[in-house]
Amino acid sequence: MTPDLTLAHDRSGPTDAPCLLLLHAGVADRRMWDPVWDRLTAAHDTLRVDLRGFGESTAAPSDGWSLATDVLATLDALGLDRVHVVGASLGAAVGVEVALLRPAAVQSLVLLAPGGSLIPGRTDDLRAFAAAEDDALERGDLDAAAQVNVDTWLVGPGRAADAVPEDVATRLHAMQRRAFEIQLSWPEVDEAEPDPPMLDRLGEIAVPTLVLQGGHDLDAIVQAADAVAAGVLGVRRIDWPDVAHLPSLERPDDVVALVEEWIGRSSDPG
Repeated sequence: MTPDLTLAHDRSGPTDAPCLLLLHAGVADRRMWDPVWDRLTAAHDTLRVDLRGFGESTAAPSDGWSLATDVLATLDALGLDRVHVVGASLGAAVGVEVALLRPAAVQSLVLLAPGGSLIPGRTDDLRAFAAAEDDALERGDLDAAAQVNVDTWLVGPGRAADAVPEDVATRLHAMQRRAFEIQLSWPEVDEAEPDPPMLDRLGEIAVPTLVLQGGHDLDAIVQAADAVAAGVLGVRRIDWPDVAHLPSLERPDDVVALVEEWIGRSSDPG
């Protein structure tokens, strides 16, 4: 996808209200926001995108591409100068990178179970997940690889599959399988890595930042939340012990309430 093209997206809500940008997890696409979409768009100009390689954003990248620059190009194309960002997992890391690349574009950050480049290192449970996913992909079994992701990220450690609704698991499986289909068709290209690493620059984040962590998530994500909480000045940290990696799918009503409160607290005339 070239910089003059926008990511696949939906936008709805009153345009005189603060704009809210939703960035999905790496196990999903913009459909993961369905449970909160109607309520958020009732009060806010709300934009959700498919990051490149997910959902309907299928164009193969070239060397030096980045998810954050794709997002910024989309904001430019839509004439959006400043947004509140709600990012889940990979989307949380993309939101932080957007804030570092263009500080004036981000009014606040809500980071739900931050992942991606915000993970300090590979923990044992993250290695076990990667090994199981790689094994399934090497066998060409995309369904099995998608199921590994559902079991790891939606169900989470220490819980049985019936801890989450079957229809939610089915939808997430479809989103992850779609991402495999897209990304496995791409040529091998190098994605630009933040330099210096984002974890070394968290002190530069100067906007209100909220980080939410689930009690049934991987140790790697707990460590990412810890790093954000330690590195961003004035950050607010919340822990929900009864959810795993995708709280917006498990407790959508509570996530809407949290986002509404945070936007109200963080909005300003600028």
